[in-house]
Amino acid sequence: MSDPAPEKLVEIRGLRKAFGPTRVLESVDLDVRRGEVVTIIGPSGSGKTTLLRCVNALETYDAGSIRLDGTEVGFAGEGAARRPRRDRELARLRTEAGMVFQLFYLFPHLTAVENVMLGLRRVRRLPKPEARARALHWLERVGLADRAGHLPSQLSGGQQQRVGIARAVAMQPKLLLLDEITSSLDPELVGEVLAVVRRLADEGMTMLVVTHEMGFAREVSEQVVFMEGGRVVEAGPPEQVMQHPSSPRLRAFLSRSQRG
Repeated sequence: MSDPAPEKLVEIRGLRKAFGPTRVLESVDLDVRRGEVVTIIGPSGSGKTTLLRCVNALETYDAGSIRLDGTEVGFAGEGAARRPRRDRELARLRTEAGMVFQLFYLFPHLTAVENVMLGLRRVRRLPKPEARARALHWLERVGLADRAGHLPSQLSGGQQQRVGIARAVAMQPKLLLLDEITSSLDPELVGEVLAVVRRLADEGMTMLVVTHEMGFAREVSEQVVFMEGGRVVEAGPPEQVMQHPSSPRLRAFLSRSQRG
């Protein structure tokens, strides 16, 4: 008898989001199971980043539902009593979905270890020695133990992004969101960042990843999702989606990606 499928950590149903007259997300449905890596691919402007920002409560969605471990992210209450969550509620929920951005967003006046410690001290309210020990642990895990005392200006782009990853996972989120984390890096630095993500995937970290690295998506994903025009066009295991795409739009996208 086969093992049961892991439970759903993220459930997205009928998600809609518009900026003024522009519809960015249109009836998106998506599940992420605990321990899974789900990668989202698609052309620029397809709604990928907005989707991640809605999951992390950085954007308020207009309609639909996002549940993270059973809790509705953007709204409280049901039916007529449904209301947008207050800032304090959103701040708490954001700790459950750590996000690493395309740009590094490190504080330039803080060292690597201080950048990682900041959320542990201010949000998790850890004592300074415990926060420092956890920060140093994660810097070691991403290969930066010898750079803990360096300022961001003393680090390469790849090193800064690895500090960003350490900062996110040190908070012990249930879900890690990665938004095109290699797109600002020189090609020779991409591999060192993706190697860190691969190790986290091997250790069972649940991740929702927006990427243009097709080889990476193929290697690490349990599920690949192709988005275009704010909709999920195709989704499934990487060998199905990337090697035997059924949508002409996905076939055209993969062809362009291979030429690029």
